[in-house]
Amino acid sequence: MATKSTSNSKIITCKGAVVWGKGEGVKVEEIQVDPPKSSEVRVKMLFASLCHTDLLCCNGHPLPLFPRIPGHEGVGIVESVGEGVTEVKEGDTVMPTYIGECGECANCSSSVTNSNLCLTHPLPFDGLMPDGTSRLSKSTTTTTTAAAAAAGDPDQKQMIRIYHHFTCSTWCEYIVIDVHYVVKLDPRIPLPHASFLSCGYSTGFGATFKQVVIFKGSTVAVFGLGAVGLGVVEGARMQGAGRIIGVDINERKREKGLVFGITDFINPSTTTTDSDSSGSKSEPDDHEQHNGNNNNNNHNKASISEMVKELTGGMGVDYCFECTGVPSLVNQALLSTKLGIGTAVAIGSGNEKSGEIDLVPLLCGRTLKGSIFGGIKVKSDLPFILHKCINKELKLDELLTHQISLDEINKAFHLMKQPDCVKEIDNMDELLTHEVQLEDISSVFEVLKKPDC
Repeated sequence: MATKSTSNSKIITCKGAVVWGKGEGVKVEEIQVDPPKSSEVRVKMLFASLCHTDLLCCNGHPLPLFPRIPGHEGVGIVESVGEGVTEVKEGDTVMPTYIGECGECANCSSSVTNSNLCLTHPLPFDGLMPDGTSRLSKSTTTTTTAAAAAAGDPDQKQMIRIYHHFTCSTWCEYIVIDVHYVVKLDPRIPLPHASFLSCGYSTGFGATFKQVVIFKGSTVAVFGLGAVGLGVVEGARMQGAGRIIGVDINERKREKGLVFGITDFINPSTTTTDSDSSGSKSEPDDHEQHNGNNNNNNHNKASISEMVKELTGGMGVDYCFECTGVPSLVNQALLSTKLGIGTAVAIGSGNEKSGEIDLVPLLCGRTLKGSIFGGIKVKSDLPFILHKCINKELKLDELLTHQISLDEINKAFHLMKQPDCVKEIDNMDELLTHEVQLEDISSVFEVLKKPDC
């Protein structure tokens, strides 16, 4: 259990899941969490869900900053606040976010750009707080030389700085985060659902009304039916899309896709398409990186875009959402859309930061857009999604497939690779469908690779 001083101004010693180098397993360590400074809050984490971006973080994406504590989805209770904080108070339930919204900068205030990337409180990649320092550290002991020991010099202790993941590091019992990246929650929202809404699902759902405007009767294709892709499916269904084509190499995603609203299912690893969603697989999503060559193993197989066009009378779809992060699939997403008017939205992120883009589809009038957090502004738009959660309009219970504890965090990585895994949640106090604890965090990576994840 975490220990802390009776004073909120003291350092807290608690457990955190630390990755020490690129590709290394995550280790549950006893770490120190500093008190919040001005405009900061310290939060006791209650739930933290796992996203494929966390797996990428452990592999050094977007920058190889180590040691580091991953995790950017979660929900917790404010334990203490720093000077000048008025937005929240001790005891409030809050959600950490990785983008802010000041409401006044050029991006936040413009009705033309409608960007959710605030210039005052930007998306941070350096693993540090806005003041350039970290609130996370680990105490280590350096053994003195024999001569020094003989002279009576004791072993030396030093503090190793630990990098944050974006604005926070939710795989830790306590985090410190700038208050501008915190959203206060209505206590009626189920805590596991709030954790899902802090990234993956909201990213997909938001993209259907913030990045594009899906009109009634329009056609939509979704590459990858993980949490992000299923968010796209549900958002498209709610906005009246007439046809929603799910694409995934995992057979088990077909049934999950049906629950959220797909009308058709394509398995790019076979030549079959099924308008009744009775067979197939697709590319996994939730920002997961794959080689993207599933449709190229057999040169006689149709490409994904050809399969999509086959289901749409050769026209393609109005909107295609690429949720896998596989660079080669961006071109397939573009080619899956209608000539002259189609729009492809790239949502997924992977280890590969670049790839070739075929200019011909773009020159022929199609549009390619990128998206962070689905274009959602955390102050202006997120409450709309949270309200739907309170009203039980979103099928968030269908996302949770595994529940673990912080000590089992390694197990969670293994679960992410299993075919029945869609979303895992780390219950900081007790267990929830693949169960892992913080000490087993490394297993989560194995789960991420399984077909049901």
